[in-house]
Amino acid sequence: MPNIKSAEKRVLIAKQRNAVNKAIKSNLKTTIKKFDAAVAEGNRDQANSTYTVAVKTIDKAVKSGVLHKNNAAHKKSSIAKKFNSLQS
Repeated sequence: MPNIKSAEKRVLIAKQRNAVNKAIKSNLKTTIKKFDAAVAEGNRDQANSTYTVAVKTIDKAVKSGVLHKNNAAHKKSSIAKKFNSLQS
């Protein structure tokens, strides 16, 4: 337990940021799972809508600093490959 007042404040801020980051990661995983389910189902319309939502969520995670931009590019490339295989 910190003895200095500013250190106590930093602990509180770290807890809050941890909660926010965890929520963003959870939302990201959920949207990607919804996209994967739509692709597995073979539903093109639903896959199209969930694809755009997933890409948007990935970009928001990068903007907030939860994901590295290269990790986001890898995720977007992966779901784009799945989406394009569904189209053909």
